[in-house]
Amino acid sequence: MGLEIKIPAVGESITEVTIAKWLKADGDTVERDEIIAELESDKATFELPAETAGVLRIKVAEGETIDIGVTIAEIDGDGAAAPKAAPAAAANATDPITKGEENPQASDQAGYGGKPEGGAAATGTTGQAGGGATVEMTIPAVGESITEVTVAKWLKADGDTVERDEIIAELESDKATFELPAEAAGTLRHAAQEGETISIGATIARIEGGSGASAAPKADAPKAAAATAAPATNAAAGTGSNSYATGTPSPAAGKILGEKGINAADVSGTGRDGRITKEDAQNASARPAAPAAAAPKAAPAPAGNSAPAAGTEPTGNRNVRRERMSNLRKTVARRLVTVKNETAMLTTFNEVNMQPIMDLRTKFKDKFKEKNGVGLGFMSFFTKAVCVALQEWPSVNAQIDGTDIVYNDFCDISIAVSAPKGLVVPVIRNAEALSFEGIEKEVVRLATLARDNKLTLEQMTGGTFTLTNGGVFGSMMSTPIINAPQSAILGMHNIIQRPIAENGQVVIRPMMYLALSYDHRIIDGRESVSFLVRVKELLEDPARLLLGV
Repeated sequence: MGLEIKIPAVGESITEVTIAKWLKADGDTVERDEIIAELESDKATFELPAETAGVLRIKVAEGETIDIGVTIAEIDGDGAAAPKAAPAAAANATDPITKGEENPQASDQAGYGGKPEGGAAATGTTGQAGGGATVEMTIPAVGESITEVTVAKWLKADGDTVERDEIIAELESDKATFELPAEAAGTLRHAAQEGETISIGATIARIEGGSGASAAPKADAPKAAAATAAPATNAAAGTGSNSYATGTPSPAAGKILGEKGINAADVSGTGRDGRITKEDAQNASARPAAPAAAAPKAAPAPAGNSAPAAGTEPTGNRNVRRERMSNLRKTVARRLVTVKNETAMLTTFNEVNMQPIMDLRTKFKDKFKEKNGVGLGFMSFFTKAVCVALQEWPSVNAQIDGTDIVYNDFCDISIAVSAPKGLVVPVIRNAEALSFEGIEKEVVRLATLARDNKLTLEQMTGGTFTLTNGGVFGSMMSTPIINAPQSAILGMHNIIQRPIAENGQVVIRPMMYLALSYDHRIIDGRESVSFLVRVKELLEDPARLLLGV
């Protein structure tokens, strides 16, 4: 019996998939990790890779819908996998990448994260003596709507010895970044490249235990012994700190260097053991070619000719850099287009005289910080004002669910934050019940988590209304897009000294434009304008916020 190929778990809420298309026919010979089928759920389409090399035997027809965990094919590895055993064993001495090749029996026993029993089968093609088991690590479910993740960064290189629960990689979804701990101690073997996007349940790495864990130190033993016995000689030769990774680009870095036409030998690596990282590749620039350096010497030859030659090429930097969209950026793009297409969105504007709030902050900000340990910013005033207005105009705090309107008696305020990897929107829960101090501390806490890419899914979901401050970047006016499934968003802008009429006199005041974008399907013009006017009243007379009037 060959290796059974089962439908992997592709999301917490997905219980069945449809075989959209077989990319390989029954009886075809397939290679390990070659895509053999496309699976389709109610949310996305997934690719199914072969778990070993061999002959494919299809068990389920194209177009059929089946449950997660059901066997859809078998791969008979007797013909295709056997010839690879001898080369794999021979490669162990020199090539650390191919050293962890497993045979079909080992993959069959490991399944999706299982541990094979009986080390002989697991080590039969690695050329190692001993009975260490191989643990196959798969991508765990990280959220109900997340179906795939990207290997953002390997923190441990292929062939490194790792301890159980040691963080070996960072995974990036369209909503957050996660750390992946090792499930066992042993030697790490990568099954996915840095920058590669893989489905939930797919194999990302293997950890060879027992003899596999002890084999790597033996390979490095001669270097360690030589460094101990003759450190001066090694230093002179320049080999004391080198490894196979020195000057080797990661997969993502190699792709960038290839697109730029830059030789990896011309780039200095800052990664582990001198490996060239994605950032090194992005910052690298091509060295000028030798003939270009000789060109100035040849130029003086035509003494009296000062006219430039016809068809002279531009001499400036004309590099073009192409980067793959992150999952976060793809999701933001998809959601924004969906909102524009599926909501009756429009925007109403007003302006606010910020002088009263600025005077109040100037008077009390030092004492406020001394007492509470946090600064008094504008965000707490806007959050408090919005919460009061939302409770007076509940439709602005509502959302559409099918044919129903869901009204919220609480105010969970989403705050748009520009994080290193893109826009994120953490939520301040029950903001209506928080004091100025409580709001400011929550803003600082969530903004810090966003900058460090440590926000969880729970901290970014469930808001009822959003605040976004484009003014910190100098925005004068904008029409913010609703953060679905919410029905409204308030845009803050920069504060500009402008002349206004006040009590029959022209005076200069710090003014800010406010923009409220809303879904006209459930919010009428009366509600939207009245809401924004109420926010303006509360901000221009902040004593109202303290007295509740």
